[in-house]
Amino acid sequence: MKLSPNWIRDFVDLTVDDRRLAEDLTNVGISVEGISGSGADTVFEMEIGTNRPDAMNHYGVAREAAAIYDRPLKQLSAFSSQLSAKPSNDAPFPIVVEEPALCPRFSARVIRGTRIKPSPEKIAHRLQLLDQRPISNAVDATNYVLWEIGKPTHVFDMDLLEGGKIIVRNARVGETLKTLDGVERKLTPEDLVVCDAKKPVGLAGVMGGHDTMITEKTRNVLIESAWWDPGTVRKMSRRHGIHTDASHRFERGADFESTVLSCDLVAQMILESGSGELVGDVVDLVSKRMDQAPVVLHLADVRRILGGSLGQEQIYRLLKRLGFSVTPEGQGDVQDGVPDDGQFRVHIPSWRLDVEREIDVIEEIARLHGYDKFENTLPAYSGAVVELPHAVMDAAWRRRALALGYNEALSLTFVSHADAEIFSSSVGARVLELENPLSEEASVMRTSLAPGMLEMLAWNLNRDVADVRLFEMGSVYELSGGTQGEARVEPRRACLGATAAAVRSALPAGSALDVSKGDHAAAAETFRGFKGDVENLLTSFAGGVSYDRETAEYFHPGRSARARVNGAVVAQFGQLHPEVAAARKLRQDVFLAEFDLEQLYKLGLRPVKFAALGKYPAVERDFSFVFADQVSYEEMRSAVTALNVAELREFLPVEIFRGGSIGSGKYSALLRVRFQSVERTLREDEVAQWSGKIVAALTGLGGVQRV
Repeated sequence: MKLSPNWIRDFVDLTVDDRRLAEDLTNVGISVEGISGSGADTVFEMEIGTNRPDAMNHYGVAREAAAIYDRPLKQLSAFSSQLSAKPSNDAPFPIVVEEPALCPRFSARVIRGTRIKPSPEKIAHRLQLLDQRPISNAVDATNYVLWEIGKPTHVFDMDLLEGGKIIVRNARVGETLKTLDGVERKLTPEDLVVCDAKKPVGLAGVMGGHDTMITEKTRNVLIESAWWDPGTVRKMSRRHGIHTDASHRFERGADFESTVLSCDLVAQMILESGSGELVGDVVDLVSKRMDQAPVVLHLADVRRILGGSLGQEQIYRLLKRLGFSVTPEGQGDVQDGVPDDGQFRVHIPSWRLDVEREIDVIEEIARLHGYDKFENTLPAYSGAVVELPHAVMDAAWRRRALALGYNEALSLTFVSHADAEIFSSSVGARVLELENPLSEEASVMRTSLAPGMLEMLAWNLNRDVADVRLFEMGSVYELSGGTQGEARVEPRRACLGATAAAVRSALPAGSALDVSKGDHAAAAETFRGFKGDVENLLTSFAGGVSYDRETAEYFHPGRSARARVNGAVVAQFGQLHPEVAAARKLRQDVFLAEFDLEQLYKLGLRPVKFAALGKYPAVERDFSFVFADQVSYEEMRSAVTALNVAELREFLPVEIFRGGSIGSGKYSALLRVRFQSVERTLREDEVAQWSGKIVAALTGLGGVQRV
């Protein structure tokens, strides 16, 4: 938005230069983003907040400048005081407002016998400085007043108004209006329109009609200035795709008390440039006053929020400079004195629709006084910083995930009802539905972090980012219990997500095969790489981890697992089921891991222990067994661990083989054990004895040792 500092100075005598004015205005929230031009052609590039429509004009900024420098502000009435209606026998122009709730005030004036011609040089030049194209003296008068005091007005060619009257009503079904931009617009009953006796002639608060616009042939002019409901103007503007200087201000709230004044100012400019005569008095229909309720201000609150540096008299003067009037609570108006009871009513001026509460008034005091003038103080606090009970474990989990190459991400807490049911993290829990959902795809609170993780992976894949590794920590939301005593629970969860390409890139060189050719071994190797990341994260917590295959249905049945610690399920992980991946249109295989942080945090962090490297040599033995497919490595490990061989340091699968001489439904496993003592060198007979126990334990699982 562009404003002219030279125009601002018409209303307040300032001794500072333009650059100082721009700086001081910015300090009170009326931001000047840049300055262009020089001398009388200097222009401020303004950035006015949407809550300050009163400052979107020269008089409004002059009002702020007068308050900043405590200078008198020239009253606008002085510019229209010479305006008077010449004698006329004509009756006032008839106006009917059928929707007073949407148009509580409508003011109008009539000028007859004027001439439409170019505007005076001063008017045209000032409009051009603001990038406004001069059109004619009548139209330019409305634009000039808009930029001068911020009140949109409109002028009609009165001879083109059929029936000699104005009606404000809702549009009727099938009606159309050709607006000033030449576009024929279909109206709906939700549109508020200004009409003559037969047809719409303007879209209220947005744009006038083409058929009644001012032309060189116009001799009789109707000036209209109304107050329109901001919500109605906003909806019409969006519905018809029109954004004008008028709608921009009406949407934010215009000054209710400026309708007559703006009519007078426009009329005066037209008369001065095109002559003519006024007909009758101003027509001013007011169905409802828009007076704002006064705000009770407590000096104790002012001092509590801003500090004790402001005195009572100083607060009073600051408010008066901003146009607020002050009345002691329960007493008459204050004239020269200052309220001394610590509490008074602040009456809000009609142009400040953004001030509604006590804190708004306190903010006005602060910004005019100057934020930089308050002492830097810390808020009073009698307690101490309290660390959440799970903060240390959160930090440990996060550090390890980052070290593994995963980036932290955040997803929405809203998901679709279908995703909440599919990915629910608890059996029997019900979803928590929103009362006012944003959309069907975000209608319930998430029951798992998995849907959000899949959305983020898909977002990256769709933008040709193939190597993606993400993690998220947060809460899920469910209703637990029966219909009686149902409670909302918000357990904490963590989720890992990675694309197959990202997992393969982290594997040791030569370990990953070409998955694109459908190689089952390569796919299994990728799963084991992802499983390694999960195991790495679980090692932060105390307890031994075991695995089974009881995972959710949205995981691949052959490439997923569930992790348990001390019998409690702490995680499930694996490749996403191909059907689920296809339904979500994922461009490659992805892997998920879901962690129950509630269960993990009960275990506590694993204590860090250090031990010297063994001085005595280790002894390794390999065992080759054939097992049925139903026998898992976890069962083998448990059977061997149960032997309680103190010197057993490691038990690992080295190779898995199917086919060839191995019958259907079976597989061959090469298992390696390592023994080592911290006290002495092991004897051969000891190793043989322990090896015999291991063979017996594995044979007990149905395994057949291969020689």
